[in-house]
This record gives sequence, structure tokens and C-alpha cells, in this order.
Amino acid sequence: MITYDELHTQNHDITELSNILLYLFNDRSMCDTGTCCDLFYNYVQKVKDHIDLVDRNLYSKLLSHENHDIQEVARNFMSGSQEIKRIIQSYIKAWCPKKKPDTLAVANHERFVKESEEMFNLVLSRIQDETEHLYPLIKEISGDLEKAA
Repeated sequence: MITYDELHTQNHDITELSNILLYLFNDRSMCDTGTCCDLFYNYVQKVKDHIDLVDRNLYSKLLSHENHDIQEVARNFMSGSQEIKRIIQSYIKAWCPKKKPDTLAVANHERFVKESEEMFNLVLSRIQDETEHLYPLIKEISGDLEKAA
């Protein structure tokens, strides 16, 4: 069972980490710290866990609904999940060296901050879409205001 409170807590944690990391990343000297790297890898794990949870548990009601517009909402969110995972993987490949898996390799700080902002904004936009569109739609279909799945 997954409650909306749990989903909102996950979204809040991801949002908070996004804001903290963006603040830290703007200071070049912070990018190489162990604390910053730990926060970043915590962020990545939280995003992946949240997307996996939503993907595994929330779309079945929408996909099986008779209304094709509702089915399309589920398909769009699923497609968005794949895109976010792809972008995070590309980001990790670019900025996280395989030889030192718990570090960030920031050779071009300006580009790093720009790509980080883009990734964070994509995830934050997804969180906003979930909160404003996905959760209310599931509540409407299921009639359950506490449990999402």
C-alpha cells in the first residue's frame, strides 16, 4: 500500500535535495567534496526509487480504464519516466567517473552547472506534474483519497 502522504514526502525530499545540490554546485569548490557527492548519489537513488515505485504501482488503474484519454495520461507519464532515467544515466556517464564511482568529475564547471540545472528542472517539473495531474486523476478514478495504490 502506498499513500499519497508517502509520495508527497518522497517528492519533498527530492525537491529539497535538488535545491541544496544546485546551491552547492554553483560553488566550484563544493563540487569535489565528499559531502556533496554523497548528497548527489542520495538524490539519484531517491529519484530512481520514486520513479520505480510510481511506475510499478500507479499506472495499472489508468491503463485499464475505459477512457482513452486517461490511458494516454498513464502512457505519457511512463514515457516521461524512461526519459528521466535516460537523462540521469547520461548525466552520470558524463560527470561521474567509473574509476572513482563516488565522486564527480567537473572539468568544465559552467557546463556542469548548466546540465545539472536542466536535470534538476526536469525532475522538479515531473514532481509538479505528478502532484497537479497524476495524483488527482488517480484519486478521482479510485475514489480513495489516502491510498494511491
